[in-house]
Amino acid sequence: MTATIDLAKARYPDLSDRRVVIAGGTGDVGEGIVRTWLKTGAHVIVPSRTEGRVKRFREVLAEAGESEKLSFVTGDYTGFDSAQAMAERITAEFGPVTDVIASIGGWWQGKTLWEISESDWQRYFVDMSTAHVATARAWIRRLPQTGSYQLVLGGSAVAPVPGASIINMQQAALFMMRQVLSAEVGKAQRVAAQVLGPVITRARLRYNDDWVSNEEVGLVSAGIAANPAVSDEDYFAYDKTEMLEGLQKLGVYPK
Repeated sequence: MTATIDLAKARYPDLSDRRVVIAGGTGDVGEGIVRTWLKTGAHVIVPSRTEGRVKRFREVLAEAGESEKLSFVTGDYTGFDSAQAMAERITAEFGPVTDVIASIGGWWQGKTLWEISESDWQRYFVDMSTAHVATARAWIRRLPQTGSYQLVLGGSAVAPVPGASIINMQQAALFMMRQVLSAEVGKAQRVAAQVLGPVITRARLRYNDDWVSNEEVGLVSAGIAANPAVSDEDYFAYDKTEMLEGLQKLGVYPK
């Protein structure tokens, strides 16, 4: 039986004293994370490479009303130097950041490993992995111990998907990056990840009832941020049942 999650019953933590950067916030999954964090009262900062993307995202969020706690910063942040410059710019303009959520990248599928081209490899493994590493590198040592650095990953990090070899390898590498970060920072910073199955977003016209939603992903991220005991952990949610377990474990949904 498919678990049911009613976000009207969610216990959104009070994060009004937090400032979060959501890298990939204008993406399909990122949208749900942004919506959730705005409900917590946090100051949400979304970097975007283009003004056009920001404009479209503002239109998407228009029905929720304009929020004084939502800020956008336009500029590239996918390389080592540009990510560092973005972190410095955001800190200088808005003040210290407490949390960073990296929801970067997208899906790719359609070729066997021996059919992929060098351009496929460059775009979906090298470029996307670099964006994640650059973001972590720019932010991890800026965060307080009470804050959090979080990665949003796909289940392909641990389960092979035929025809999606590049994404499998990329996500597996990032899954290990999360573990390495935790080992290297020790107790100085908190690092966690979500490992997800298919996610229901506004862009999906067809989906299964047991898929998780992007706002549920956002609620887990808020729960991780609110709980100082959560560190060096991965929250798996391939379906609603696992998502419900994670939400209840974090205390942001009733049992």
